[in-house]
Amino acid sequence: MSKAENEITWKDIEIGSIVTEAGNASQYRTGDWRSQRPEYNFSRCIKCALCQIYCPEGCIKQNADGYFETDLYYCKGCGICARECPTMVITMKEEE
Repeated sequence: MSKAENEITWKDIEIGSIVTEAGNASQYRTGDWRSQRPEYNFSRCIKCALCQIYCPEGCIKQNADGYFETDLYYCKGCGICARECPTMVITMKEEE
């Protein structure tokens, strides 16, 4: 089976690359599954990007001020971003 001309496989991605598209969530509104949501306290943020790097859905993006925000349309509320944040900027709150 040959690959299509524009198809990219995992072998084509350079080591250390960050994929900016959301994982499989780009096809589904996975935020509706969430029972908790991340909330940010930007006064403690050091803009290290660890939340973005560890997000399994790739739904954390950097805003114009350099801080990171979660696209709640795709966020599943897994809390990995909060666990990986070294300055505890992110806390998980129950969805209302």
